[in-house]
Amino acid sequence: MSDHTSGLSTPATGTPQPMKKATQLHAQPSATFDAKLAETEAMLRQAAAHFQPVTQASSLGAEDVVITHLIDALALDIPVFVLDTGALHPETLALLERTVHTSRVPIHVYRPANEAVVQFVEREGADAMYRSIELRKTCCSIRKLEPLGRALQGKKAWITGLRREQSNARADVPLIDTSEAAAKDLTKFNPLANWTWGDVWHYIATRHVDYNPLHDRFYPSIGCAPCTRAISLGEDFRAGRWWWEDEAAKECGLHVKKTEAA
Repeated sequence: MSDHTSGLSTPATGTPQPMKKATQLHAQPSATFDAKLAETEAMLRQAAAHFQPVTQASSLGAEDVVITHLIDALALDIPVFVLDTGALHPETLALLERTVHTSRVPIHVYRPANEAVVQFVEREGADAMYRSIELRKTCCSIRKLEPLGRALQGKKAWITGLRREQSNARADVPLIDTSEAAAKDLTKFNPLANWTWGDVWHYIATRHVDYNPLHDRFYPSIGCAPCTRAISLGEDFRAGRWWWEDEAAKECGLHVKKTEAA
């Protein structure tokens, strides 16, 4: 029986034991892991060779640290950007600082316009995101979409950690997505689209990749602190994101499809 509050697991003897790490719980590669890894490496090389300038968008989640590690290991000319929304968990900020100091790959940090954040909070309050979907998406627009636009300005392609297994809304994520080309003239690479959660953690465990310790506390998907919680056994992978909203609304706008945007 696991206690998500205390972080301890209690066996039949009743003696508390340390909670297992995410690498111990989830590192179970699929039978085709080696083929998927080769496919991902080939795609990253293709992006670096033929889609310059290209960049990786990283939220510092499990999928993203895998991609950054691969870019580093393959010595590819692909810089990484992180959106520091001003509302990230301390654990995420600590991982960002470690990544900046240890990665060969350049890490660029984009922050929202301070005046826009201040005005929004003064007008709507610090808990505005809980009151309506419209207010939550306005907050996402200020803290994420505006700096995302600056991060992608002048780029030909970008790389994300989207996987088909993450949610129903992402079940048809392609490896290479050109559906946004008409709007942004960008190609989106999703090199982990075919990977399972077990594949991701197998890579992290076997390559000793640094990761967000919130994953050890049952946070599979990590965003801003006010909008992210731990999940319980049996809950959907993204149940901890905007948990007070309807499932269909659970995107911030970074990965909206062209048809949805229309």
